[in-house]
Amino acid sequence: MEVETEQGETGKSVMCVLTDPEGTTLGGTMYLPQNVGPIQLQQIVNTLLKNEEKLPYAFYISNQELLVPLGNYLEKNKVSMEKTLSIVYQPQAVFRIRPVNRCSATIAGHTEAVLSVAFSPDGRQLASGSGDTTVRLWDLNTQTPMFTCTGHKNWVLCIAWSPDGKHLVSGSKSGELQCWDPQTGKPAGNPLTGHKKWITGISWEPVHLNAPCRRFVSASKDGDARIWDISLKKCVICLSGHTLAVTCVKWGGDGVIYTGSQDCTIKVWETSQGKLIRELKGHGHWVNSLALSTEYVLRTGAFDHTGKQYSSPEEMKKVALERYNKMKGNAPERLVSGSDDFTLFLWEPAVSKHHKVRMTGHQQLVNHVYFSPDGQWVASASFDKSVKLWNGTTGEFVAAFRGHVGPVYQISWSADSRLLLSGSKDSTLKVWDIRTKKLKQDLPGHADEVFAVDWSPDGEKVASGGKDRVLKLWMG
Repeated sequence: MEVETEQGETGKSVMCVLTDPEGTTLGGTMYLPQNVGPIQLQQIVNTLLKNEEKLPYAFYISNQELLVPLGNYLEKNKVSMEKTLSIVYQPQAVFRIRPVNRCSATIAGHTEAVLSVAFSPDGRQLASGSGDTTVRLWDLNTQTPMFTCTGHKNWVLCIAWSPDGKHLVSGSKSGELQCWDPQTGKPAGNPLTGHKKWITGISWEPVHLNAPCRRFVSASKDGDARIWDISLKKCVICLSGHTLAVTCVKWGGDGVIYTGSQDCTIKVWETSQGKLIRELKGHGHWVNSLALSTEYVLRTGAFDHTGKQYSSPEEMKKVALERYNKMKGNAPERLVSGSDDFTLFLWEPAVSKHHKVRMTGHQQLVNHVYFSPDGQWVASASFDKSVKLWNGTTGEFVAAFRGHVGPVYQISWSADSRLLLSGSKDSTLKVWDIRTKKLKQDLPGHADEVFAVDWSPDGEKVASGGKDRVLKLWMG
């Protein structure tokens, strides 16, 4: 009789194993009652991890978020009770970003297309680069122009803030770079020359490796990448080896530089002498875009959603290193590449020169790839008018976001990784909800193609710019 009750009990429970996104199990196999849902699982995970502060977690079973008790899930998905259910737990941002839903300002000023927009790491300032050869800095409190930075002789193609927020660099179609002081809008020194063709990308050395920020790397259509030191005001290392244009560049958290090229390869460089460490091959056509799993913390350095300011570079470096280590965990930094061959590749360059996963499904070239701030997702924007969502650890396809009627040029994430923004040739911006995999907000308003979008690190605002020459700010 005793045995029967025991069997009856196990019949009612589900055999589960909890794992982190990398697949490391937490606490072995467990028998959980069928009425256990996300709230009870949160308690279990917090207990097993001995978290002093209770953290929020989301739970995923084969890439779908678990929102109901286990019994309901098994029934709905017709999963056998005999099988062990693998549940992935993922820490969630403690704060929530409000979805943007209205245009709060349309700021004229540029006389040609706006080609790039970027918020400062603390989210307090906004910069834009344009075909009118100027960089502009905007006051986000009054939503008015603050400085017009003049000096370039050709289109400003890209801009990048240093992660300590002290410098802004812009690169032009004629191949020159200019460093600006964001407090005054004045050039910091003469233009930096050396590249023979236009600048395709700029990336700063992470602040947790070096504070205050001094070095950045630029990529050019001339086939080289160059490391510059702004205090020496010159190029200190030239990274040559690509046989065609370098299209994108990222300075990784471990101190290496990644360059993607039209020669179909991605090269990994060390930054003390500029030696080539390894070459990542696999793409059948131009590499257009690179993204790092740690990119959000590299971009924001010591700044987070609380808006805390820092008194010294040392303090900044320390906090940035803590944020980086927490974000990275025990896993290697991941790199994702998007290409003209319609595919993405997921790499772990510190571990292997071979790709981890090839991600297929787009019907046209992949223009932009971007990891979510928590590293859990990869989003890709394509000329096939869709945005696709992938698992950031395994590379598995998760969802396709359809709604744009033109090529998608650029994407940006909200700081809490719950919302994704896309800008398109169809003149609209769209906000997608990662949990429901549906369109959250349609943002029309631009009169022409939207080339550039950015979501401020503090989550409060979105900026967009494009062919209609205006900058739009959007709020929740």
